[in-house]
Amino acid sequence: MKKTQRRTFLKSASLGVLGLSIGQRTSRAASANEKLTIGVIGTGGMGMAHVKTLAERKDVDVAYVCDVDTERLAGAASSVSEIARRTPAPVGDLRRVLDDHTVDAVYIATPDHWHAPAAILALDAGKHVYVEKPCSHNVREGRLMADAAKRSGKVLQVGMQSRSAPFLKEAIHRLHEGEIGDVLVAKAWNSQRRNAIGKTRPSQPPPNLDFDSWVGPAPMVPYRSNMLPGIWRWWYDFGCGDIGNDGVHDIDVALWGLGVKTHPSRVSCFGGKSFFDDDQQFPDTQYAICEYPRDGAPDGRTIQLIFEQRTWSPYVQEGYEAGAAFYGTRGMLLVGHVQGWRLYAEQNKLVAEATGEPNLTDHYDNFFACIRGDANQPAADALTGHRAATICHLANISARVGRTLNFNPENETIAGDEPANALLRRRYREGHWAVPKGVA
Repeated sequence: MKKTQRRTFLKSASLGVLGLSIGQRTSRAASANEKLTIGVIGTGGMGMAHVKTLAERKDVDVAYVCDVDTERLAGAASSVSEIARRTPAPVGDLRRVLDDHTVDAVYIATPDHWHAPAAILALDAGKHVYVEKPCSHNVREGRLMADAAKRSGKVLQVGMQSRSAPFLKEAIHRLHEGEIGDVLVAKAWNSQRRNAIGKTRPSQPPPNLDFDSWVGPAPMVPYRSNMLPGIWRWWYDFGCGDIGNDGVHDIDVALWGLGVKTHPSRVSCFGGKSFFDDDQQFPDTQYAICEYPRDGAPDGRTIQLIFEQRTWSPYVQEGYEAGAAFYGTRGMLLVGHVQGWRLYAEQNKLVAEATGEPNLTDHYDNFFACIRGDANQPAADALTGHRAATICHLANISARVGRTLNFNPENETIAGDEPANALLRRRYREGHWAVPKGVA
């Protein structure tokens, strides 16, 4: 997507939802010539991008829009009606969408703390799922979501649209063909200027917002005016910081290029608030290093993935504001998140380059082709999303506890560090209907 669009999308919040009991009926199978019936859950910044883009397509029918903010809900329904000449059902409870057996797939563009719980509910209700990044609020939720996708047999696509971009596919193909030799280090970075969120005290939520439903399965906390819209991503209970918001895109590209199919075994992250003096809880300055065993290296050598972030520094590095770099034994590949890439051979010789930017349409096309059976694998499936999100979570945990984490990729636990290990999960509101099964 275009840089200006990306910034607009990520400044706004998308909201979650609540309601009655979940039906277990499966959605009908859609043939190649049949329109897919879609529900969009969460109609904030990115949610509205989905609403408008989907409404313009001739191969889908947006039957539901769902949000706990009545003003946003009305705006989303109006947009679909204006674009598609069909008025969707506006609902404030995601279970009403999941109960309708005619719905083939749902788009989940809620805040982070709703991503995995809503996706698991949808998969278990027989729906295909497109869920925004990061696909989970914590490591345990990500695993449960990946397990739900596997047992349901449904398609799950994570909103990391770089995976469907033709220009990036070419760059990664060149990398995997060995054009820069053995890649030993990948670096992802996110440098931009965010706004301070200020300092507030608890207050009453606006009348258009069902705050209880917005909080959902997370622990109930008082409403604050600097908690939403959009600002929830800087609070531990609801977001994952900017590493999970923007950084996960470039972390995923770095993982893609490295070709790893597992989690890191060791993670160390230094990070804190070096610039902002406000209520946000995640680092504004962050530097993480992840180590992976190197395939075929008998002496225990590793490869590295590095992530670097400054949310107060809107200056390019390696020529790009956000991106990924791959350092090989015979060259280097630089990838800009929304600009293109440059490949250098030995002696810094530029040998190939391309321009381009990811877009939603390519990612949608892949998702729908998988649903219709015309493609075998989602570009960003559940495990791909889980691996990228896990790096965000582990980096945040390491920065929070102030020490290196020895992570077991098989059982997804942190060895010998119970305080850090406890942060692989979260506390939930006791008895809430959306708490994922198996979180204990």
